[in-house]
Amino acid sequence: MMSLRAVARTAAPRALRVVSASPITLGRATLRATSNVLRTQLPQKAFSTTVFRASTTEIDAELSDKLSTEIGYEQDIASNEPVPATVKDFLENGPFEVVDTPGKEDVVLKRTFGNEQITISFSVADLQNYEPGMFDEDPALGDEEGAQNEEDMGEDGGAPVRLNIVIEKPNKGALNIDAVAQDGSIVVDNMFYYHDAKLAHGATAETQHASQAVYPGPPFGTLDEDLQVLMERYLEDRGINQTLALFVPDYLDMKEQKEYLRWLNNLKGFVDAQ
Repeated sequence: MMSLRAVARTAAPRALRVVSASPITLGRATLRATSNVLRTQLPQKAFSTTVFRASTTEIDAELSDKLSTEIGYEQDIASNEPVPATVKDFLENGPFEVVDTPGKEDVVLKRTFGNEQITISFSVADLQNYEPGMFDEDPALGDEEGAQNEEDMGEDGGAPVRLNIVIEKPNKGALNIDAVAQDGSIVVDNMFYYHDAKLAHGATAETQHASQAVYPGPPFGTLDEDLQVLMERYLEDRGINQTLALFVPDYLDMKEQKEYLRWLNNLKGFVDAQ
């Protein structure tokens, strides 16, 4: 279901009304990206060289007031939007520890499974950069299909979120799985094996460079179907399943709102500083 924050944005006078779009949940990041796309498509007015008569103090005050209005708007929405059931259930009953550092884009999930250390990382940047292709529809499509697309906007769905999954064993290296969480499913793209587990994390430029020289294996979708099924069950046994796939995009939507509010407050604090 479309989040309360997204609904409020679409209801606002300055919000963009999309007639035909992919059946996804349009969160703040998607709408903001859409607005940026439209601005780049409109004719750009040349920068005026006319001297602006308002003083710097007046401009600062006007900007500060506008930021205060936006902050209040965001706070009102956040206070009226409940925590999604998928997030609440995962945080209360899930096997993973959530490492979410304020001000950082990445979120990390950690757990121990037997003698294995499992780390899953994903980023709010996937929501900010996601473009659903809502302006790519064929203009020749009839009104009936356009109306259907508009109705689809209310259906469940979301932006695909990339997952970097690392499964380590002591002195045995690590598996590194590239996957995507979308629409309640985990879709594996590639699986790598590293003798040195440090290469799976790529924490430094040196390890990132070294990992690129390792044979990546074939694309996951080209493997024998039975092998694919068993590998998927292997991941599900470790909690990398539908519950995780539902949690990730909902949690990122909450984080994006918090980080946007934090950004607004930081910006206002800078503008107001003497």
